[in-house]
Amino acid sequence: MIRVLCIVAHPDDETMLCGGTLAALAGHGFEIQVLCATRGEGGELGEPPLGTRRELGRIREGEMHCACQALGVGSVAFLDYIDPLVGPDNSLYPYTDDESGLVARIVDHIRRLRPEMLLTHGGDGDYGHPAHVLTHRAVQQAFVQSQNSGSGPDYLYTFCAAVPGLEDHIFNLSEPAHLVLELEDTAWLDAKEAAALCHRTQHGLFKRRKNAETVREILRRVESLHRHHPGVGPDALGLLDVLSPVVDRVGEVRQ
Repeated sequence: MIRVLCIVAHPDDETMLCGGTLAALAGHGFEIQVLCATRGEGGELGEPPLGTRRELGRIREGEMHCACQALGVGSVAFLDYIDPLVGPDNSLYPYTDDESGLVARIVDHIRRLRPEMLLTHGGDGDYGHPAHVLTHRAVQQAFVQSQNSGSGPDYLYTFCAAVPGLEDHIFNLSEPAHLVLELEDTAWLDAKEAAALCHRTQHGLFKRRKNAETVREILRRVESLHRHHPGVGPDALGLLDVLSPVVDRVGEVRQ
């Protein structure tokens, strides 16, 4: 069984950015663990509000546990950073200025959980979110430190990789896609919808962004991964090789 540690900045990132991928991996025998830096305390309260600002972290933690269960995730943990409030003109902020401390905490989780694969935000922050950029940098450093210690993961992938011929504002344009997962008409999309429905405080935000009436309408039908390690090449074993059951049985993953 291959263990995957997905490291994200906020609750709902695991669902909206890579939920179909997590569901596909879990459905094919991968053990999925999710590590979230914050509890999304700076996010929306819901429409109408589902609680107070003081209660939001606890509420969103519960939403994330619900979502991860729908995706087939085995365990969820939090790093206990506080998500900053959105600033003037929708300004977004990182959740800590102590990057080395963040790296050390991620390394500690890697050593305890011993995943074979890390999955995290892209280097451009997906849609430029500073917290996503910070998480990406910290995971990259933690991966290297773990590798140097001789007990690191074998694989490092980032989601929201740029797919040729497909435009999406969340794509990390500096990271071309090596794997593309098509979710339309699959159980993975149903699992992603079930997970998104758990994030009730954020439904108003989701729908406004897409001018949609339902949560299912706003779900992306294509998810993509960029491979950072091992390097892409004829002799490099990648996730496509590990995911051969998905390719053979469903044909939804292509390189």
